[in-house]
Amino acid sequence: MTAVRGVRGATTVAANDRDQIVSATKGLLERIVALNGMVPDDVASVWFTVTPDLDAEFPAVAARGIGWTDVPLICGREIPVPGSLERCIRVLIHWNTDRAQSEVRHAFLREARALRPQWAVDEREAT
Repeated sequence: MTAVRGVRGATTVAANDRDQIVSATKGLLERIVALNGMVPDDVASVWFTVTPDLDAEFPAVAARGIGWTDVPLICGREIPVPGSLERCIRVLIHWNTDRAQSEVRHAFLREARALRPQWAVDEREAT
């Protein structure tokens, strides 16, 4: 049975720089795609958030750059909780799939690995 499953991911950048935001987001999305065998036609929508210290570019630009041109995308700002991880890009993908939620692979990269250690992925990890 096909259901909409949530796929989470997060990554960080070293600076509030357009190229870093696009590159890091692209890498995060490509990792999630590789881990799950995801195709754009099965993606219902994507919600990106960034921490308040990131405003040089929309993360959605990276999704468009990998061909997600028909996927509804939105960007928002994370709640500025004191002491929270800085320069962080988060994503929630709504994916139509036959997989059980327990079979979905999430990807937390770079410094964001500390947010959800059980979903942390080494960038060099083979898919």
